[in-house]
Amino acid sequence: MQQQEQAEVAGRSVDVRARERQGSTLLEDASAQFRAAAAHLGLDPGLQQVLETPEREMSVALPIEMDDGRIAVFQGYRVQHSRLRGPAKGGIRYHPSVDLDEVRGLAALMTWKCSLLDLPYGGGKGGVNCDPSLLSAGELARITRAYATAMLPIIGSRVDVPAPDVNTDEQVMAWFLDAVETQTGVFDPAVVTGKPLALGGIPGRGEATGRGVALITMEMLKRRGIALEDARIAVQGFGKVGGHTVRTLADAGCRIVAISDVSGGLYNPKGLDIPRIVAHTRNHPRGLLEGYPGEDAEPIGAAELLTVDCDVVIPAALEGQITTANAGDIRAPIIVEAANGPTTGEADRILEDRGITVVPDILANAGGVVVSYFEWIQGLQGTKWTLEDVRARLDRMMLDAFEAVIQRAEAEDVSLRLAAYLIAVGRVAETAALRRTAGA
Repeated sequence: MQQQEQAEVAGRSVDVRARERQGSTLLEDASAQFRAAAAHLGLDPGLQQVLETPEREMSVALPIEMDDGRIAVFQGYRVQHSRLRGPAKGGIRYHPSVDLDEVRGLAALMTWKCSLLDLPYGGGKGGVNCDPSLLSAGELARITRAYATAMLPIIGSRVDVPAPDVNTDEQVMAWFLDAVETQTGVFDPAVVTGKPLALGGIPGRGEATGRGVALITMEMLKRRGIALEDARIAVQGFGKVGGHTVRTLADAGCRIVAISDVSGGLYNPKGLDIPRIVAHTRNHPRGLLEGYPGEDAEPIGAAELLTVDCDVVIPAALEGQITTANAGDIRAPIIVEAANGPTTGEADRILEDRGITVVPDILANAGGVVVSYFEWIQGLQGTKWTLEDVRARLDRMMLDAFEAVIQRAEAEDVSLRLAAYLIAVGRVAETAALRRTAGA
């Protein structure tokens, strides 16, 4: 596809998502998924309202001195959706689309994700409305320190434990940790996860989400009787999650036929040369696919990638990528949601009607929070985990959760998404009922 055609397709996709989002936000979709599970479980209306309502929210203005001396004000958010099963857990994202409703929806997803994996956490999420690509390292550091300081009243290793998310990484977590410890005067490495190893991080945290997505994808392929070496996979997103997913699947022998990032995408129905592409991105000043010189791939847009002929599509970018505009055109029989909320509610119904299996985000991309849990334990106990320990326990927990969802879906003849929510919501509801009974 030529560059102009890519831009037109991307533009149409953005317009459709914007229109669809007017009536269907990430928050509304997350609420609808919860309500479907609550109705199926027959939850008391009062308990349903408790579980759906965020426990605590904070919105802060962050005045930051920019490199040129002017003052800019950024808006920051933190939502603790639930702490019934443990401290709130969830990442911090830096993106121009961040607003309170988005953070509310993402925090709710974290509640159900942590419950599904049976982690002793509730759900939280945070973010700052900014465009990191337009900011210097110094400006990002000042935003992070200001955000951490503003959130001090509601975070803590036993209260709310942040982590990296979209456009944040271990360096951002290092700034966050330093700001907290400087303000409190307390050494507390468990207050944040996703840190550098030298500051109490854990081996395998960077690969964890992508590794988990790849593991679940391979399990789905096995269940469908598709040999790994015959599998054709398209991955939208080649960043922290998508990149590790692609490399893990390619190393396992799968054929990666399409990949994309913010700069565009690459397509080859016979399979892309992943080692060569990875080498290119490592040498690119911004780590992007743009400018890839290989004649072994043709350009493809991120929107077009979702509808290529393949066995599995993995949306690993942002939310709202699969909509009513393209759900009817998807040819892959399996979708594995590596991003949070990549499929709108309306699109999900279309896919289910078409018989397309969707592995939901709260299962597929849970590898990151699982290893964050390991890092949190490490920080609380002052112990050290090896990469072998991390990978073995991550794989076991992901496979156990996958099997539980499959069994629930088959037993109740429901989709994998509803099955995952039935398990997750049921656990939180049980905890809430026990707490209420104990306090009577």
